[in-house]
Amino acid sequence: MFKKIFSILVIITFISVFSNYTLSEDKKDVQIKKEPALQQIKTKKPVRIKLKRTVDGKYTWDLTGDDVDEVIKIDKRLKKLLNIE
Repeated sequence: MFKKIFSILVIITFISVFSNYTLSEDKKDVQIKKEPALQQIKTKKPVRIKLKRTVDGKYTWDLTGDDVDEVIKIDKRLKKLLNIE
């Protein structure tokens, strides 16, 4: 009796696995569209700051980055934090 139940369960499992496999092959017909607007998105590079201290104890810095507005914003913030203005 146990062998019959076990063999039936194995057969049902086997059939369900392969039926799902064949059904999943039909779903592979999905078409993928490429949108050029998404391809042109670039990540923002952070502004690099090279902070230098002179012999007199004053600070100078070099700022490099792609976004001019961000460079200006950071320059103003550095001047405010170091009490240069």
